[in-house]
This record gives sequence, structure tokens and C-alpha cells, in this order.
Amino acid sequence: MVQATVHPPEAILLGFAAAVRAAGVKVTADRSGSFVDAVSRLNMDNRSNVFWAGRATLCAAPEDLDAYQRTFEAWFAPAHTGAAPPQGAATTVRAAALDDADAGGEGGAEREALRAMASQKELLRHRDIATLDSAERALLNQMFSELAVKIPTRRGRRPQPASKGSIDRVRTLRQQLRRGGEPGPLRHAKAPRKPRRTVWLIDVSGSMAPYADSLLRLAHRVVQQAPHNVEVFTLGTRLTRVTPALKLPDADDALAQAGRTVPDWSGGTRLCEALRAFNDRWGQRAVARSAVVVVASDGWERGDAALLGRQAERLHHVARRVIWANPHRGKDGYEPVQQGIRAVLPHVDHFVAGHSLTSFEELLGVIGNA
Repeated sequence: MVQATVHPPEAILLGFAAAVRAAGVKVTADRSGSFVDAVSRLNMDNRSNVFWAGRATLCAAPEDLDAYQRTFEAWFAPAHTGAAPPQGAATTVRAAALDDADAGGEGGAEREALRAMASQKELLRHRDIATLDSAERALLNQMFSELAVKIPTRRGRRPQPASKGSIDRVRTLRQQLRRGGEPGPLRHAKAPRKPRRTVWLIDVSGSMAPYADSLLRLAHRVVQQAPHNVEVFTLGTRLTRVTPALKLPDADDALAQAGRTVPDWSGGTRLCEALRAFNDRWGQRAVARSAVVVVASDGWERGDAALLGRQAERLHHVARRVIWANPHRGKDGYEPVQQGIRAVLPHVDHFVAGHSLTSFEELLGVIGNA
């Protein structure tokens, strides 16, 4: 007798989301992650909970409801009914997914383990970091090494010989003189692309405590890719430079060293004063000039928001781009109503989310194209 395989709940739910997509509903990866997250907060043993969680997260239009209903009945058909599930794409996808895992033998068990790990990683990519437990955070920390980092570039000043580009008049003329004035091929030159400096300002105050560790891991990942072109500072009750600590190759060692360097970790916040200190000491000393500046903060400011806006304006005048990553930006229903955020938004080039690994990938894309 062949023993039935027990599928992880995440694999079942993600497989159902894939089946709904195969049935014609435009299910994105974000919707799949929201569906799994919604069910995790309910009782999966309750069929009604799963149905309504999926309908609320996977369906975007009234015309999606019929396809969703048919797929749900096929995927989660009660065993005691004995009724055959409807024919169609949903049944085919479900059968293919389960038959592959139930192939038997060590190979099937290995594929099942890999599928479970892959589904768990896919789920974690979309989860809000603040909601993860210690085990999930440990797995998420390992996934930072998979992030693709693209360093922004600038145009160099000295053109170099190239097969195409602008005509290099000096080289062309010199070679013509060597030929005794005889005409010859034109020589071309092209300005090289060089790495542009990137500056990270990471809020480590109490309100940012659930995200500060992951944001510093993200900055560590970038520092490892371009150690001579990245500067990292923390913002709290004061400004602290942690670039030397983040140059350590191991992420855990780097964060431990940064934690010993930062005296105000998870403390109060003086965002305006910290930005003023950065502008006064580093902004006018070419660290921020023509650089891509990333500010990771929720914008919580207890002082005068107008003063915070002036410091953001000063920063915007010297930087190439100012990118503000707010962990609350990616949450449903968020509106930038805080006075601090409203004060800095006119001086920000990109206002992005910063609450999950997926949002970190999008942030790195914005930085690379700045």
C-alpha cells in the first residue's frame, strides 16, 4: 500500500493559487502571498475561512468569481461527498502538482522537501518583516545573499578609446600626422561608466525596531558589492557612521559590530537633528554630493516637522537622488498623513515601501536605475 503524502499547508495554498491562475484569474505573486498570510491568521481546517480568504485576496473583478468558485470546489472538495470534481484546468493543475510530489521513493521525498522550502521562501519574500517569528527571521536572513545588487553609475570625465561613440579628434589628428597628412579612419572615444556613491541613512529608533536589523542587512549586502562607494549611517537621537562595521564579510558579525557602535539603538528619535548633523558634517563634504541617498525611516518626528522638511530640502539640493523607504508604505490603506512624511515628500524623488524582501528588491532596482 502506498502511504499518502502529507503536504505542507503553504504548498497546498500556493498550489491552489496557481490553479486559480490556470483557470483564467490574474493572480499575481503578491496576491498569492496575501492569500497565504490571510489563511495563516484564520483556521485552515475551516473550509469557509479558506474560501472567503481566497475570494478576498485572489479575485480582483466580478468576472473572476465563477472561475474561482469552480476551482475551489475542485481543489477543496469534501472527501465525504464522493462527487467527482469538475473537469478543467484547475483539476489538471492539482493532479499534476500532487502526482509529481507523490512519485514515491527518495526522489519524490526530496522533491517534496525542496517544494516545501521553495514555497516557504516564496511566502517569506512577501511577508511583513515585523510579523515574522525567530525561525522565519533566521531563514529570511539567509535569503539576503540571493538579492541582486545593481550599483548606480555615473559618467566618467576622461573618455577612453572605443569602437563607436563620439569622434576622438585628438587621436584622429595624431594618427593622420603620422601618415604624413593622408586621410585615414576616424577614431572614437566614449566616456566610461563609474560607480556612483550611495549613502544609506537608516532609522534605528524604537518605532523602526522591527525593521532596523533587516535594513542594516540590506545595507551590508550593498556594501559588500561596492565597499568603496557606499556609506551607511544610523539615525536615532544622534547620527552614527557604521560603514566600517558593515565592511566585515559576515553579516551577523557586521551587525553585532554595528550594534556595539550605535549608542541609541531602539531609543528615541530626533530625525530632524540627525539629518541636520549629516548635512552639516557630511553633506557639504562631497559624501552626499551627486550621490544616491537612501533614507529608511517611518518619518516619525516629535519636533517641528517644518524644520525636518528644510533639512530634507538641503539634502535634496546636493544629492543626485533622494529615495525614502517607509515600512508602512507597502501596507494596505496606508496614507502619508504623518506630519514628518508630509514635510519631506516634496523633496523626495522616490517614495517606496520597505517592509518585506520583495520591497527590498524593488528598492534595489530603484537605486540601481537612479
